Amino acid sequence: MNILATIDNNVQTIIYIIIIIVSTTVITKLIEYLMKKRKNHSRNITAAFLIKDLVIYALYFIALMYILQLFGVNLTGTLLSLGIVGIAVSFAAKDIISNLFSGIILILGKSIKVGDTIEIEGNKGTIESISLRSTVIVDNLGVKIHIPNSTLTNNPYNGFKSNELRRVDLYIGLPLNIDVEDFKEYIIKKIVTYDTIDKTIRPNVFVTETSFIQVKLKVSFWVKDYDSDDRWNLITSARDKYKVVITNDIRKYIVMMGEKNE
Repeated sequence: MNILATIDNNVQTIIYIIIIIVSTTVITKLIEYLMKKRKNHSRNITAAFLIKDLVIYALYFIALMYILQLFGVNLTGTLLSLGIVGIAVSFAAKDIISNLFSGIILILGKSIKVGDTIEIEGNKGTIESISLRSTVIVDNLGVKIHIPNSTLTNNPYNGFKSNELRRVDLYIGLPLNIDVEDFKEYIIKKIVTYDTIDKTIRPNVFVTETSFIQVKLKVSFWVKDYDSDDRWNLITSARDKYKVVITNDIRKYIVMMGEKNE
């Protein structure tokens, strides 16, 4: 009888553990799903990432405590031991702890937020998410860069205007026999004829360098913003498209002016 009772208790314990694990997994996945939906419909969700991380970590901790309790572990003694061990571990994991506190400072301080464009240590991109450990930025090529939060709080970084995500910069070399003012007037008129180009921000042409061979210019313009669930992909596809289109317009102008000057 004692053996059967022991087996029944073990089976019951295993069932409870499975229920705890499955429930915790389902709840965390649901939270992540709701966060993803919120991300697609909101422009300012920075604090929500902090709440999500805190809730998920709390769920994991509670689930672990319940499982330990099912095994008959003395939680008071365990927590005390964890506190003592935690002091030693904190020295070994100081970078992780630094990133956690830095994440809280970044999110609560609102120095940066999801959707901002920043540049730090040579990496430039738009902030996609801010978690307790790291900040993810996406560069112009769509590459995700994970930056430790302590790097952001301990180093200077450049912050750009909100429309930076939509800006396109083209760097070209203009032959010396082509007038810069004429080229600027032509290309700006050409750029604003396209429907997807933002007309509220005037395109511009800047001289970056002059040599005996050519004049180096930067042509800047902005694509339109989108109110869509797929806003990021729409903007990046528009930028990539008009990089090619405007570059080809510039090429045609240079060829045309070269033939005209012959």
